[in-house]
Amino acid sequence: MYNFIRNYTPRYISLIRNMFLTIITVSFVPVSLVSLMIYLEFRTSHREKIVGHLTELVGKHKRQIDNYLTARRADIRFVADSFGLDNLSSSEFLDQLLQRLQKEYGPVFVDLGVIDANGDQVSYAGPFRLGKAHYTDSPWYKQAMDKGEVVSDVFLGLRGLPHFIVAVKRMSGGVPWVLRATIDFVAFNQLVGKIRVGDSGFAFILNRQGEFQTTSHSRRNLDGDCFGRFYECNGDEGSGVRLVERKDEAGIDSLFVMALLKGGDWLLVYQQQTADAFSDLRRVERVCLLIFSLGGLGIVIMALVLSVRMADRIARSDVEKEVMNRQVVETGKMASLGELATGVAHEINNPVAIMIEEAGWIQDLISDYDRTTIKDYSEIARALKEINVQGRRCRDITKKLLSFARGSGTDQGILQLNQVIEDVIGLSTQRAKYANITIEAHLQQDLPKIAASETEMHQVFLNLVNNALYAMEKTGGKIRIASAVHDGHLALDVADTGPGIPKASLERIFEPFYTTKPVGQGTGLGLSICYGIIAKMNGKIEVESEVGKGALFRILLPINPPG
Repeated sequence: MYNFIRNYTPRYISLIRNMFLTIITVSFVPVSLVSLMIYLEFRTSHREKIVGHLTELVGKHKRQIDNYLTARRADIRFVADSFGLDNLSSSEFLDQLLQRLQKEYGPVFVDLGVIDANGDQVSYAGPFRLGKAHYTDSPWYKQAMDKGEVVSDVFLGLRGLPHFIVAVKRMSGGVPWVLRATIDFVAFNQLVGKIRVGDSGFAFILNRQGEFQTTSHSRRNLDGDCFGRFYECNGDEGSGVRLVERKDEAGIDSLFVMALLKGGDWLLVYQQQTADAFSDLRRVERVCLLIFSLGGLGIVIMALVLSVRMADRIARSDVEKEVMNRQVVETGKMASLGELATGVAHEINNPVAIMIEEAGWIQDLISDYDRTTIKDYSEIARALKEINVQGRRCRDITKKLLSFARGSGTDQGILQLNQVIEDVIGLSTQRAKYANITIEAHLQQDLPKIAASETEMHQVFLNLVNNALYAMEKTGGKIRIASAVHDGHLALDVADTGPGIPKASLERIFEPFYTTKPVGQGTGLGLSICYGIIAKMNGKIEVESEVGKGALFRILLPINPPG
């Protein structure tokens, strides 16, 4: 392609560049704008969908966790109100009650204990040795005594394992006492851990000091300030779900969806990397970018191909225009030569006519004398006869030349094509003789007349005969011209015994400007003009040829009765 373009002049290269840029601009600008608008709309819609989904997911789990904690607190409240301090102070009764609770709710409740007003545990049921435990300094005990009910933060405590306490305060005889239950951390942690989306999404719970209340995938400790600085505690905390986008502890852009739990004491945080959350959007972006790139590449290739083709057509048109201009000039020259030939023919006719008359007059004079009295009488008579014959031949040639030169119009008339063929043969005989070429005519005598332009038919046959003469002018040969009626058409053949036409050339032989002659010896318009003339008459011109065996041009014309 580059080598092809490199052969153009700067004018055509500039034309290709301008057309290429115009096609690219017209194609890419609307496509890019529409694609950008669709992408932005889809991106906004998809982000809203993802954010809405995560917000709804966290909100749903917030309600589940709050309901879980409320249910456990209600269970302990129900036990305290139903059985009273007298029953609950018995470790055996408390143990039976724990078994019933575990049977009913599974391993949610780890142990139960009753603590008196002094902070001493008076009864205990569970797997640990905590019967004589003292809880006066425990934060959850103080909160229970102060507020009446409490769900504590997760801590290790005396048992050295993470757990949290649900406790309620009741009064017996004016003296307070507390019923507490340890909630299984594993079960609670699994409840929170069910919030999983994508490859990087996970959830955890923080207290107001930024301490984890569940297992976390975080690789560093959070800031100890309010909720690990995920939430502003001095403002309006609200009860809804919030979403923020910021970098995580590894510096990766992430989404954080948060909701307050346990009356604002805990914060549920769902964390997911932004790229993971919007992975579907990124995948769609890559596919769209690939499609757009391939489409853009196709547009660029198409624009380049179309630009080169259009420039090539324009270049060919310019060449054809230049050739036509030269042809017009040549036609003008030929017209001038035709006028000159007409004048020359007129001038020659007059002396030739006088020569013929004078020769005849001398012949008449010597015929009155006795042949024996005139020396070389027979030689003189032969010379006079030859002068007369050659003079008449010159007159016939000039007559045919005048007839051909004057027939410059294309008006149709009633023609006998045999006469046209004979005129062409007469004009070509001398050239054929010098080239050692024989012209044979096999003309059907009763050939029907047709309506045609004499000038155009002269041009057709003269082109075909001249092409045959050119093909054999170095080797000699024979031209056979025949006319006949065949299947309701006039069949006119011009055949030669020349070198023939290659098969590749046969397919293009009637194309304008196609020629096998050397530069300067042919324009490639002769056969194209012949084809046009015959086609205009609703006829056909066909060619048959084989290399080394000559060529045959056959013209088939419809027979149109005169009138």
